[in-house]
Amino acid sequence: MNIAIDGPAGAGKSTIARLAAQRLGFLYVDTGAMYRAIALYLLDAKTDIEDEDKLKSALDHIRINIAYEKDVQHVFLNLQDVSAEIRSEKVGNMASKVAALPEVRAKLLDLQRDIAAKNDVLMDGRDIGTNILPNAELKIYLTASVEVRAERRFRELKQMGGRPNLDVIKADIEQRDYQDMNREIAPLRQAEDAILVDSSDMTIDEVVNRIVTLAKERAAADADYAESDQD
Repeated sequence: MNIAIDGPAGAGKSTIARLAAQRLGFLYVDTGAMYRAIALYLLDAKTDIEDEDKLKSALDHIRINIAYEKDVQHVFLNLQDVSAEIRSEKVGNMASKVAALPEVRAKLLDLQRDIAAKNDVLMDGRDIGTNILPNAELKIYLTASVEVRAERRFRELKQMGGRPNLDVIKADIEQRDYQDMNREIAPLRQAEDAILVDSSDMTIDEVVNRIVTLAKERAAADADYAESDQD
């Protein structure tokens, strides 16, 4: 069974998806982390992403792997664990830009679909239900207001010891929303058959419970359909 969760930056997709996957016994795939790993490499290499030849050359030197230790996802870039480094705002903003590039998307598409074909997965990103896994049995569009998303990110960065600026975070989120929703390649949008979940006034546990319930209902419906089809 494949579950796709899409939504804008800061909606809590990664946290929610990881917890829901644990409850369901599914493999969690954070596609955003994959794009962030590529963004990190391109930033460190000071690659001009508008130069197609230089971009393709850089992508040829990138190898991304995902491993799990005690149900925690670790992202490896060329065999180096970059799980912490990819969570910076700078990398996140770059990831939003490179995710619009067809060369980058093509590099990750086969890897993501191969994982989904071999496992019960819960995969989150920007275009999972619309592009990566269009036949997913359950699609969720998880969102929240810009104000709520900015406040959540502000608290997260503050807990990490930073000195975040709420207005800057809000502006960054609005910019990323615009980039994600207006890119030519696989823009962020709610799939026609996706269920909208607005977490603005929900706790993490409430959102996780909602998704787990929807997944179990869909699995039961599919089982009933298969049984009636055999009859």
